[in-house]
Amino acid sequence: MTAKERREQLIDVSRALFAQKGFEGTSVEEIAARAQVSKPVVYEHFGGKEGIYAVVVDREIQGLTTALTGALTAGGHPKVVLERTALALLTYIESSEDGFRVLVRDSPVAQATGTFSSLIGDVATQVEHLLAEQFRRRDLDPAVAPIYAQMLVGMVALTGQHWLDARNPSKHEVAAHLVNLAWNGLSGLERRPSMTDTSSIAQTPGIGGAPHTSSTVSLPAAVRTAPTTTGPTSA
Repeated sequence: MTAKERREQLIDVSRALFAQKGFEGTSVEEIAARAQVSKPVVYEHFGGKEGIYAVVVDREIQGLTTALTGALTAGGHPKVVLERTALALLTYIESSEDGFRVLVRDSPVAQATGTFSSLIGDVATQVEHLLAEQFRRRDLDPAVAPIYAQMLVGMVALTGQHWLDARNPSKHEVAAHLVNLAWNGLSGLERRPSMTDTSSIAQTPGIGGAPHTSSTVSLPAAVRTAPTTTGPTSA
């Protein structure tokens, strides 16, 4: 095994252990034993447990950031952007379960710029700009966009953490239900929500000049109207 291959092996082994036991519950001895190497090999590559943990977290942050940023900036109607971003998070969780478990755990060595909460804050900032643009187009106050961005991103992130263990319903169903609540509001929930069929949406300018519809899809109820005490409608 080459030095590069050994390093990758140690990262994979450590990711699984950190996901299972957390930072504090994992030791260099366990990492070495699982990888079937001596402790000095681990120290040689990473300098210790803190070093290998930092590499694991950094890789996961980069992977998730790339997925979410790509979903947010690909253009399209705002509802489709929200669906795509929720699905990107769920897909990441599905393909990198151990990595996501590591990200959502608190650790004394996690840097302020490397925690899941910090990443979510960065995503909320991107969403804030998208919402502010839509608010201005509809003569709404863009000053409230930051709080709506926090609401949306927080809802998606917490749902993702729940789905990490539940895995039911499917990720597409979860994304559709997320957008059902975010887009329609409690007073306009659909009984059986589904992902948007983009081929049936009338094409008009949307986020960043990308096409979207202004007739078949509307802003969330919470944005369109003042809050009411009306509960979910029956269908």
